[in-house]
Amino acid sequence: MKAVLIPGDGIGREIAESVKKVSQALNTGIEWQEYAAGAEYAAEHGELLQPGVLDAIGQCGWALKGPTATPIGKGFRSINVQLRQRFNTYANLRPVRSLPGVATRFDNVDLVIVRENTEDLYKGIEYMLTDDIANGIKLITREASIRICRFAFDYARRHGRKKVTAVHKANIMKLTDGLFLNCFRQVAAEYPEIEANDVIIDALCMKLVQKPEQFDVLVAPNLYGDIISDLCAGLVGGLGFAPSANIGDKVRIYEAVHGSAPDIAGKNLANPSAILMAFAMMLKDLGQADSADRLNRAIQAQVAEGKVVTADIGGTATTTEFTDAVIARL
Repeated sequence: MKAVLIPGDGIGREIAESVKKVSQALNTGIEWQEYAAGAEYAAEHGELLQPGVLDAIGQCGWALKGPTATPIGKGFRSINVQLRQRFNTYANLRPVRSLPGVATRFDNVDLVIVRENTEDLYKGIEYMLTDDIANGIKLITREASIRICRFAFDYARRHGRKKVTAVHKANIMKLTDGLFLNCFRQVAAEYPEIEANDVIIDALCMKLVQKPEQFDVLVAPNLYGDIISDLCAGLVGGLGFAPSANIGDKVRIYEAVHGSAPDIAGKNLANPSAILMAFAMMLKDLGQADSADRLNRAIQAQVAEGKVVTADIGGTATTTEFTDAVIARL
């Protein structure tokens, strides 16, 4: 089968090489169609995406993407947001789990974040009212809210999860977040075997850093989902172990949550775990569950052993050395 690979910016090319080597070692049969995208490509060619990449994603239906840089406060919109809206990958799935060998304050984190991926403030509807007043539109629709809540409950049912928690600020945002919460309660009634509750976003952040094990599946509008994804990644050792999947009806795009890390780009120092874990998510969805499980176990065993690991978790190994060590365990 064919799938699109977008290395992206910064460390993207290095960790993309890890994916290709692991894919070959697992005999996945995937034929990668590689395309460039991101700030570095734009600086050289004047456009963000290499011609043909959108058509290729649409035709393949499967893509794996490295980090792409986004300018702060100016310049082009996030490529991630553009791709999610272009292909209507409405569900952003981000599992977060403690790994033996990664020193953190908690050793019992096992959460899944389901983030609505197409609307809210990330819709990017903003404009200047005057030279001194900027306005942004928080767009929440019933259709998207019901769709993402049903996705969360379906996921919980399929994976034996016991509870789904809605994240909101409906005490203040009574119409927008109020609509999201009402949709959540409507959908929850269709899944009586799964516990359902809701938590205000600020209280949730406190509860997550106090007792994360009280949560199971979290479902949230776009902005809140993005924020709590990074918070939860911090509970298990950082973004180096945070994979994600952007899931639509026709297209799925998998990616590491972390950024392009330009300070270590080209130095062969990056931890490829997150993008390899995202690749494992992709393999499972492709029906290659055995290969996905083998890859996840190999990463976990390598990290737990703590010998050939990258600097972000206390080691001295290069990206290549860590990748080769993982492959040796497959």
